[in-house]
Amino acid sequence: MTSNEQTNPFREGLSSRPMPQPCTVVIFGATGDLTHRKLIPALYNLAADGDLPSSLTVVGFARRDKTDDVFRKELEDDTRKFSRQSVQDELWKSFASRIFYHRSEFGDAEGYKSLARRMEEIDAQFGTRGNRLFYLSVAPSEFEVILENLNQSGLNKSPTGGWSRVIVEKPFGYDLATARALNTVVNNTFAEADTFRIDHFLGKETAQNIMVLRFANAIFEPLWNNRYIDHVQITASEPLGVEGRGPYYEGSGALRDMVQNHLLQLLCLTGMEPPTDLSADSVRDEKVKVVRSLRPLRGEDVAANVIRGQYAAGAINGKNVVAYREEDRVNPQSMTESFVALRLNIDNWRWANIPFYIRVGKRLPKGGTEIAVQFKAAPQVLFNKAGSEVGANVLVIRIQPDEGISLRMQAKIPGTALRIEPVKMDFHYGTSFGKASPEAYERLLLDAMSGDATLFARRDEVEQAWTFIDEIENAWHKSPTPPPLTFYPAGSWGPKEADEMIEKDGRAWRRL
Repeated sequence: MTSNEQTNPFREGLSSRPMPQPCTVVIFGATGDLTHRKLIPALYNLAADGDLPSSLTVVGFARRDKTDDVFRKELEDDTRKFSRQSVQDELWKSFASRIFYHRSEFGDAEGYKSLARRMEEIDAQFGTRGNRLFYLSVAPSEFEVILENLNQSGLNKSPTGGWSRVIVEKPFGYDLATARALNTVVNNTFAEADTFRIDHFLGKETAQNIMVLRFANAIFEPLWNNRYIDHVQITASEPLGVEGRGPYYEGSGALRDMVQNHLLQLLCLTGMEPPTDLSADSVRDEKVKVVRSLRPLRGEDVAANVIRGQYAAGAINGKNVVAYREEDRVNPQSMTESFVALRLNIDNWRWANIPFYIRVGKRLPKGGTEIAVQFKAAPQVLFNKAGSEVGANVLVIRIQPDEGISLRMQAKIPGTALRIEPVKMDFHYGTSFGKASPEAYERLLLDAMSGDATLFARRDEVEQAWTFIDEIENAWHKSPTPPPLTFYPAGSWGPKEADEMIEKDGRAWRRL
């Protein structure tokens, strides 16, 4: 403990996370972008911050032929490019000496047998105690074959009594049926307690801070209900298009790609009841209750409460961009949505009759993700004679890119006349704490190594979310009279129908 920590009363009672046990992290799909841009830089930053045991090792598993040295040099180049802090030569040299490359096809049983032998050698050399963390950084189509081979080769069980865990990247299934089938395959290989379904949104500092904001501040939680809150908006916007991922996006769309996981997770954190404690299952129990309480949207309800849109040609930051249907490897008659706006209701005591408006879209003017909690306006009667309009208080939780929290309130403009204007109290993580927030993957990898599943989705949570989403997808694609697909010019804030949906309720979308 530093001298500052010893004398700072604000830090009393705070405890640090224990160092995770030594282990080997095996990354399937180790030559992909996620490994190079996120996973290895995250592990390096954890090592630089002193959060990893010195004996931690990494094995990259992929199809391409390359040596350990070539793999390490490629990772070094990308870590220097994408790391949130500069790479120190000596630290990287030590870190890279524990990175190895294993070449094999994902379906080759011999490749897993040779991996097992190599990991036993690593255990003996570095003292990793047989602890294994398998990361499936691959396409969903590869999940089953990798899991089955881990099972058949015995790699899912530690040979020395250590632990063995798996991290599965999204998308976790395409619908309820595929999610259940994949859950069955995973649970045949790893226990639910050892399965970590990752959602990088939950690794962001502001997402983690939602529970602290709500339950550690007495000024908010008493007001966090339908008596004081008018509505909640959750927005995820990005100016990018499909960026060469046409085939993937054609099979997904905005609803499956973003709403089923990221945005429903944020909705759960915003709407959940206080957990009995901060254990993983206590927190996830409350999140599941929120999803179960969502009012189902079926048939005509979908047309009234869900708007799906697709971007047409337009301009982003002064640059002309093509329509979605003109993107590379996209069906010219595609009905895939690049924008979704939803009006949702949580049918429980706390949130009865309070709408949650969710929207997500590509080719919007600005990138960002936020949760905006709008409180009911104070009575106007006191200020009628002054001619000043009293606006509503809005609490904005910025998930990205500028992580922080702001509160809009009303204040008098200096002068002799009574004029009221909204002002903003603003908190930024970077400036308030004097350092950059850790990247989401840093927290999530550390949690998985420590066995803490709080920020990961549980099986029942995933399946309940798909149950809700499938009803909307069925109305779009299986109904004899499906709701229409709307269009919006790239560079706008989405189709006019989304504006009309919220305006019918006497409300308006916030501009980021």
